[in-house]
Amino acid sequence: MSDDLASAVASALAVDRDAFQARVLEDATVIKDALDDGVFDNPEGVIGLEIEFYAVVAGEDEPSYQPTGTPGALARVPRRLLEYVGFEKELGLHNAEMSTSPQPLNAYGLRAQESEVAARLSAARGPIRAEGLQLVSDGLWTIPPDGETTAAYLTDSVEDDGVQLAANMSDSARYHAMANAGDADFGLDAPHVSLDATTAMPESLITSIQPHYQVPHAVDLAESFNYALRVAGPLLAVGVNSPLFPPDLYDDGATATAILEDGWAENRIAVFESVLNTPDAEKVRFPRDLETTAEAVDRIAEDDTLVPLPVSTGDRFDDEFAHFRMKHGTYWRWVRPVFEGATRSSANARIEFRPLPAQPTIRDTVAFQAVFAGLLAGLRRQEHPVLAMDWTAAEDNFYAAVRDGLDADLEWIDRDGGHITDTAAILEDVLDHARAGLEAHGLSETGAHRFIEPLRERVAVGQTPAAWKREAVRNRLDDGASFSEAVHGMQREYIDRQEETLLSGRFTDWLQ
Repeated sequence: MSDDLASAVASALAVDRDAFQARVLEDATVIKDALDDGVFDNPEGVIGLEIEFYAVVAGEDEPSYQPTGTPGALARVPRRLLEYVGFEKELGLHNAEMSTSPQPLNAYGLRAQESEVAARLSAARGPIRAEGLQLVSDGLWTIPPDGETTAAYLTDSVEDDGVQLAANMSDSARYHAMANAGDADFGLDAPHVSLDATTAMPESLITSIQPHYQVPHAVDLAESFNYALRVAGPLLAVGVNSPLFPPDLYDDGATATAILEDGWAENRIAVFESVLNTPDAEKVRFPRDLETTAEAVDRIAEDDTLVPLPVSTGDRFDDEFAHFRMKHGTYWRWVRPVFEGATRSSANARIEFRPLPAQPTIRDTVAFQAVFAGLLAGLRRQEHPVLAMDWTAAEDNFYAAVRDGLDADLEWIDRDGGHITDTAAILEDVLDHARAGLEAHGLSETGAHRFIEPLRERVAVGQTPAAWKREAVRNRLDDGASFSEAVHGMQREYIDRQEETLLSGRFTDWLQ
């Protein structure tokens, strides 16, 4: 396997960069012509979802197997097992990803999304548990594998015929080629955390959920995209879930008090940006507003190319722009447009919302999916005036939410055009418009409330998963635990509570 992977990486590095980019630009013309012809238009909005997980050693109370290590410790997932349970590989060997089937934005579609996630996770439990493992939905893992340090797990690599291969990375030529394409620095930089690395493996610390919203009319993508930028900060403020790193990653001399006071509520953002950005290519960032859908195509085509991988084509419609699709895979913006489709009739232009960390339960996850789709459908329909809010304010909101979650200083323009800074009032306006958007797509008042309720409850009690984690660590420190013991104890409690509530509960059930 190592020889085959090294050969694939070498082939990727041999691709002519200029020729690849020329094909990307040709593909962009194909897409823009198809946009003009209405190929990407569809009769209704469509929703989809990606959820990333990491695996840990399961708890000792499971009767069906003998524990294989310390409960809660990070664990590698056998690749054969992922295929068997219908999950996909992600960056690290500990990762697993699920993608739902696209569904219309209506009551049946949202229920189908929730049911599909629950059904597939439930079906996967048996095979996963038979391996002594458990899949966790969380923003950032904090307990390294048994017998390994976090730094070693993230930086170990081998050399095969002059090609550097990360030891704990999935066998994707794209991932490994990045480490061999030049002098890129994949170091991690966050409050009280620094790690030098020569591959992108530190990015595997984090896991996310990514709601998708397919616009009915592709010409409207730009305006919907701009609304998505303005709701990014408020939604992230409610969803923060990665306030802590593995304790052995913190700098020598960093005290527990300093770590808890200075750390961000959503360190996942810091990980992705510091690991994958370079001085010459700021690929992970909060994107600018769009004026047209064609501009979205041009931005992707003109983005910095990291690794121009070899492209193979088949009979799909979007194989007509296969080089563009390949390049899109490293177009890492916190909100990004997507153009694809297996056939002309299924061609779609959609918006992928990437700021959110993985959430404690399925209901919390689908709540964000429903709210995001309801907002993009509802804000534009009602011509909400927040679109007039300056882009810099939207960017400031986003990074304020990254740092402080629900305690962030946010600004907003309400439905009456008034400028407001009260976080509770901002989130009330946001969630009210999400509800209106869902009701406009056929959900009853009760049905819309049911999907939004998990987020309304967080706002009402002023609590997020990130705040819960910090409080759990502080309580353990007050009881005399070391910082490492406190973080690991918190993480095991998170995993245990998730096991009890994952399929049908809500995060706020943990607070009762």
